[in-house]
Amino acid sequence: MNRLWSHPSLVIGLVATLIFVAIGLLSLVWTPFPIEQIDIPRRFLAPNAEHWLGTDNLGRDMASLVMSGAWTSFLVAAIAVAIGVGVGVPLGLAAAAWGGHVEWVVLRLTDFVFAFPAVIVAILITTLVGPGAVNAIVAIGIFNIPVFARVARGGALSIATLDFVAAGRLAGLGNAMIAWRHLLPNIMSLLIVQGTIQMSLGILAEAGLSYIGLGTQPPATSLGLMLRDAQGMFLIHPWLTLVPGLAIVLIVIALNIAGDGLRDAIDPRLRQGNPNVLA
Repeated sequence: MNRLWSHPSLVIGLVATLIFVAIGLLSLVWTPFPIEQIDIPRRFLAPNAEHWLGTDNLGRDMASLVMSGAWTSFLVAAIAVAIGVGVGVPLGLAAAAWGGHVEWVVLRLTDFVFAFPAVIVAILITTLVGPGAVNAIVAIGIFNIPVFARVARGGALSIATLDFVAAGRLAGLGNAMIAWRHLLPNIMSLLIVQGTIQMSLGILAEAGLSYIGLGTQPPATSLGLMLRDAQGMFLIHPWLTLVPGLAIVLIVIALNIAGDGLRDAIDPRLRQGNPNVLA
């Protein structure tokens, strides 16, 4: 813990991320105004003491919409990352532990999924069952699977040649137990860092899918949906696009800073090159 907290970038990134998460959680129980409250006579208000970030084209409070939209973006990205971890990590570990035909099949499956970006998958799903936040989660989650599978495989292969893994095999442990007891615990740091990166990419992907109408649908809100609704009014009422756009930028920057700090704190090669960090 001393090593982790000795990285300013990690502390700043984690604190900023936790602040955004706390704001999103707060929106579940309280917002300055109900997000569904429409007040046409008070639409297009500039930021003021009553409406901190102004109002949109329907008179809804922008601060309330950003709070709720941030939580939607976090939730979609977190579930999508969980899908990637839950499916991709076991596949990657199986490829590293068993090798041979198992590894070949896993690598070909990941190549196949990489051929279809999240947007293409979302379009296919939307064509079948219609747009929505759940479909965005599925599309982003499917794209995360090969990412985590390759990270888990690469990390596990670097561990599989070490002496304690060979000792486990000599002790009679099967491939499944080797993967569970020895490979997985030793690649957790890689998975955590990759998770923060995929969270930021997931938030961007959700915003992009909502912007083109394939993600979150009204009456729910998200940062991407706010951008889509305000795209035609940038020159007249610029805060309508600047507020959700800036929120996306700040959240992604916070996650990336936290991910970089985690990488620097966890990777022993980087740690040895920094004499100011506790070993």
